[in-house]
Amino acid sequence: MANEKIIAQKQEEVSKLAEKIKSAKLVLLTDYRGITVTDVTELRAKLRESNTEYSVLKNNITRRALTEAGIEGLDEALIGPTAVILNSEDYLAPIKTVYNYVKDNDFYKIKAGIIEGKLVSVEEIMTLAKLPSREELLSKLAGSLLGTIAKLAVGLDQVRIQKENA
Repeated sequence: MANEKIIAQKQEEVSKLAEKIKSAKLVLLTDYRGITVTDVTELRAKLRESNTEYSVLKNNITRRALTEAGIEGLDEALIGPTAVILNSEDYLAPIKTVYNYVKDNDFYKIKAGIIEGKLVSVEEIMTLAKLPSREELLSKLAGSLLGTIAKLAVGLDQVRIQKENA
């Protein structure tokens, strides 16, 4: 009787995780060996700022949830201790947070990632993490547009001055 209850609880846990994976824009699998509780607590707090969920789950449950969500090919990533990072809103902010954490902690590793339902390599995740944020890109665009507009205004003013002098 107890086995049936445990199996039902685990199946429910797998189903909930599979639904989260299906709706997530970002799923990261990370290796957290050698990280202190204080460090993980700090990482969780930073991830919470971008509405990102950080969970340590059994690999078997994660594997079954990934299969139920229709994602295959991550068996190698599910060896050893694995933390699952999920975000349903944005994938860039959590990737940057984890990347900065990986830079500061030699032990922490990204094993695999799924962005909007597609498997991506660790190299692709690192490349995305190095990109400037949306706000930075918009401010650079605005700066370059302002520079161009200022040059146009100066040029038009010079034309006006020439016409007045002539």
